[in-house]
Amino acid sequence: MAGDIEEREAEQGQRMIEVRVRFWTNDLTDDGAKGRIKPKHAWGSGIVRMKRNESHGVVSGKPIPFNSMMEMPAAIERALIEHGVKVHRSRKMKRYAPSPERIAR
Repeated sequence: MAGDIEEREAEQGQRMIEVRVRFWTNDLTDDGAKGRIKPKHAWGSGIVRMKRNESHGVVSGKPIPFNSMMEMPAAIERALIEHGVKVHRSRKMKRYAPSPERIAR
């Protein structure tokens, strides 16, 4: 499996794939004045977007909105899929997530 994947060198700072989550903060002030914020307050909705990364071939795409905190993981997953990022199970995930071979049985 590893033999058919292209490998390349990456500079420091280009080795990670970054997903940015941004929360809406508009219309939270008591007076409703435009352009004002209430520090450290945000709505439970916003957007997810992938940060550009040349080493991984990731280009910035359209932001993916989420309307509740429960939708945020799905928006992150959708961003990764749309950019062709394959997520591998970590050591801790292997404790509770079966391997694809075991699922196919």
